[in-house]
Amino acid sequence: MKIGVTIPNNWGIETPQQVLEFGPMAENLGFDSVWVMDHLFNTGYIRERLEDKPYYHPMSTLSYLAATTSKVTLGTSVLVLPYHNPVELAKYAATLDQISGGRVTLGVGVGAMTEEFEALGISMRQRGSLTDECMEIMKELWSNHRPKFQSKRWDFSELYFSPKPVQSSIPLWVGGSSPGAMKRAALRGDGWHPTGQSPEGYAMGKQEITDAAAAAGRDPSAMTWSTRVEVEVHGKPSSDRAATRTTLPGHDPAMMTASIKAYEDAGVEHMVLALNSGDVPALKQLMETIAREVLPEFR
Repeated sequence: MKIGVTIPNNWGIETPQQVLEFGPMAENLGFDSVWVMDHLFNTGYIRERLEDKPYYHPMSTLSYLAATTSKVTLGTSVLVLPYHNPVELAKYAATLDQISGGRVTLGVGVGAMTEEFEALGISMRQRGSLTDECMEIMKELWSNHRPKFQSKRWDFSELYFSPKPVQSSIPLWVGGSSPGAMKRAALRGDGWHPTGQSPEGYAMGKQEITDAAAAAGRDPSAMTWSTRVEVEVHGKPSSDRAATRTTLPGHDPAMMTASIKAYEDAGVEHMVLALNSGDVPALKQLMETIAREVLPEFR
């Protein structure tokens, strides 16, 4: 079991250096990966939480962390693909993979915030097909010497694209647990990365995706099975949204260990602990506690 931790790029911390310090700290404490989130506007529930406080760009944050860490996986949990130009994102991600020595993993999803889609002028009704095309385009650009792709939105061929990633292709882990997300994971994903699933729910979803992938001629054993679960930083969920999801008790390392083992038994290979808070001292204290009392149980 690999265990990663989120970096609070999305919690309104006014001094960016305080956010960036969490990357080297996580690596030094023995976490396997660090993860950042993605929104472009502070709208909807993001606005309710942050108002006009900073929400730092995920890829820019990871670029800095690539230079201040050497071992941890650098991940997004998750990028909302319809918000991004897939060619530009593919180039950014491939460059970051080169800079970091092949440490990039992209968790990707379709998004769900109506206000943000409207503000960006993007059709929310088409977000599923946009996400599918983005995944196909990026994989094509990363893997083929002369990539080509044709659709109603995109048409390119006989072009060179560089740099290629260090990895043969940057892993794309599909976020979400809706029927559409699970189908996307089975047919296009390199992994599954839902949020807030119970161990029982995860095991059922994994089996469904495994069966669908095998039926489509894909090898499910080549996929990575991951999940993101919120940890109670102050003894309670960090938001009303979080309260409706499965959470781990940050105040009780023994219970947290037992919960993570239940996910391991359900088939999770890479657990991302979402420490959703902008309280820097509390986050650091919790990370140290987890590193001291929880991580050794999975090493």
